[in-house]
Amino acid sequence: MDITLYRYAIPFTEPLTFHKVKVKIREGLLLKWGKRWSEIAPLPGFSRESLEEAQQETINFLEAFKKGKTLPVKLPSVQFGLDCARHQWSVLKHTPLAPYLLLQGSPSDIIWSWQEWLYDYPQRVKLKLGRYPMHHELAMVRELNRLAPKTKFILDVNQNWTREEAWTFLGHLDPSHIEYVEDPCARFEDVKHVAAHTGIGMALDEILASDEEWDFFPQLRALVLKPMLLGSLEKCRGLVDRARAHNVKIVISSSHESQLGNKILAQLATEWSPEQPPGLDTLRFLSDTILDDNNEPDVSKLKLIWRS
Repeated sequence: MDITLYRYAIPFTEPLTFHKVKVKIREGLLLKWGKRWSEIAPLPGFSRESLEEAQQETINFLEAFKKGKTLPVKLPSVQFGLDCARHQWSVLKHTPLAPYLLLQGSPSDIIWSWQEWLYDYPQRVKLKLGRYPMHHELAMVRELNRLAPKTKFILDVNQNWTREEAWTFLGHLDPSHIEYVEDPCARFEDVKHVAAHTGIGMALDEILASDEEWDFFPQLRALVLKPMLLGSLEKCRGLVDRARAHNVKIVISSSHESQLGNKILAQLATEWSPEQPPGLDTLRFLSDTILDDNNEPDVSKLKLIWRS
């Protein structure tokens, strides 16, 4: 079995901030296992582990595997990458749905881009909030609603509001324009209280990757799965099954992986939630691609880390 581990580095088109961590370059690992490829790429500000920790655990696993041993894997990104590398992928029965549009940036830039939009406004858009003064973001959402009254907005707050801030902000909006609010608060109990207080649908994302206990509640509309943060395919599939049992949507979402990782997530979205557009509109924030003209990793753009 020929196994090779590479490292990539792709500059973002502009620095992105993840939970107050500013990142200029997206870095990660690509694992080639025989003829299959997978990705291991912790997201700074979101993942528990650093890339250096993930790289070391991956090398430790591969060194042991080379000697006929199997080491336990603890880090979520490494669990996911190793599982994908060894997974028997089924033949796709459907063409993956196009991801919904992601809007992020300053309120003035987002409003300008919406005003200059040349096509029909999309039916559904994901909008990042909780990064600028609340009154600026509220004015932005109202203006986007005015320009595109038929568009439903997914408001992704990345746990940046308190319970009281969420009540205040959402109390000034027309709920008919909101598909759901994703992770308005860091604590699950606060999310439940916001949902009960406003009646607006909610989605859980980062809470799923934490150690906090959570459960289903009447206003829960979706579970947003970021496999790179969650870990093994078995764990992810367990969440899919729980959501289906409660008639809750599953959205497969990116952690700003490379083009290869994005492609893997699109396949998982087609297998696990074929009726639901995934949250994968992140490749446009990368300034380059690690894939060649045949849509395979271009090893000339990668740094060799380990080889069996």
